[in-house]
Amino acid sequence: MEEYIKIINEELVTRIISAQKTPRNLYKPIEYVLESGGKRVRAVLALMASNLYTDDISKVIGPAIGVEIFHNFTLMHDDIMDNALIRRGKATVHKKWDNNTAILSGDAMMILAWQYIAETEEKHLKKVIDEFNKVSIEVCHGQQMDMDLESAFFDDDMVSVPNYLEMIRLKTSVLLASSLKIGAIIGGANETDTETLYQIGLNIGLAFQIQDDYLDSFGDMASFGKKIGGDIIEGKKTFLTTKTKELADSFIWNDFLNTISTNSMHQDLRIQKIKELYDNVGAKAETEKTIDSYIIKAIELLQELKIEPDKKEIFRSFIESLQCRKK
Repeated sequence: MEEYIKIINEELVTRIISAQKTPRNLYKPIEYVLESGGKRVRAVLALMASNLYTDDISKVIGPAIGVEIFHNFTLMHDDIMDNALIRRGKATVHKKWDNNTAILSGDAMMILAWQYIAETEEKHLKKVIDEFNKVSIEVCHGQQMDMDLESAFFDDDMVSVPNYLEMIRLKTSVLLASSLKIGAIIGGANETDTETLYQIGLNIGLAFQIQDDYLDSFGDMASFGKKIGGDIIEGKKTFLTTKTKELADSFIWNDFLNTISTNSMHQDLRIQKIKELYDNVGAKAETEKTIDSYIIKAIELLQELKIEPDKKEIFRSFIESLQCRKK
């Protein structure tokens, strides 16, 4: 894992961060975002998937960089739409510069992503481009669904566990799944393994996002890297809130609605009360079970891959590490 991250970070430095491309007002925000860190999960998955089938991962590095840049482009535009002020402990691009800069630099990142995806060798290029096209529009669908959910009242019928899961599948999971698929295609995997890896990615992605929701309420602040309860204070729709709606009786649900929407209660008290409601109604336990179920499904699918046992074990360890992450 660390070896893959090192490769991606070095390539980002060489290709973009230290390249000092012009015009500087276009590229400085891009460099700023890419040197802000991040888990590089999508790029790592592309390298890892390719490495399952070939020891030479040089041909997947460009497309992996493309996937990573695309992901960061979506975050840059997402921050504008959410009016988010902080990303990875630093001011967001639209806050540090302005909205117009963030929009244009984000657009440039999308084009850069395409350029790196196009480094795919010719025999795999059509499949990789088709997959990248598909996932790009799916992520947009997911973002629109997220905006629709966030603008809806908690009592609206669209605010439900199935709709929330579909939203995070589109907004988060499909890009992880496509990263694995693209890596597998370039690595020379057969069609069956390629599709199995895609399904593994979907399950990893769902577990990953629901774990984010869980950590925002029940994580350790020192490990999580930001104040616990941010989603509660912002009144965000999460797996915990939709599961609470599903499980709660009318009395508890009204208590939830009153607490999450009030401004008369101290923030820390609001967070504590909502967390207690999550626990008492069973939403906390159900969230933990749901995360585990997606990880277990991913591991079950892993057993179907036609790869060497030692490589299968390395991939299994990576999947299991997601279950235990604290940030």
